[in-house]
Amino acid sequence: MERKQNYSRKREAILNAIKTTTIHPTAEWVYQTLKPDYPDLSLGTVYRNLSQFKNDGVIISVGTVNGQERFDGNTKPHMHFICSSCGSVIDIPDEFVSLKTNDDIAQKYHILVDSVDVQLHGLCSQCLQRHTPL
Repeated sequence: MERKQNYSRKREAILNAIKTTTIHPTAEWVYQTLKPDYPDLSLGTVYRNLSQFKNDGVIISVGTVNGQERFDGNTKPHMHFICSSCGSVIDIPDEFVSLKTNDDIAQKYHILVDSVDVQLHGLCSQCLQRHTPL
């Protein structure tokens, strides 16, 4: 029975790590963050739980950035900006595509739209400052 309780605490800690940060972390970041408090935590456990959380709709995947999948605990509709230089992922709280636009697209193409993911790409403010000549 103790094993099940540990599993639940780890599972809760993994979800909490995703939900309480805005950096859109990788599985590796979650693992490194929780490992000091959960010495028997494995990277496989983190990946399995993140996959389950995605399937359950509790978190979303922002996609792969610099070869690693990034996660977001904010499941409300919003856009993401991904820096093509440093790989940072920034929430843009506005909805880019309205429900009316979804309906118009669905009607025009005879499809059912159940979600929209909008990503903006470019340079974040910090990289823009570094790349701008003085």
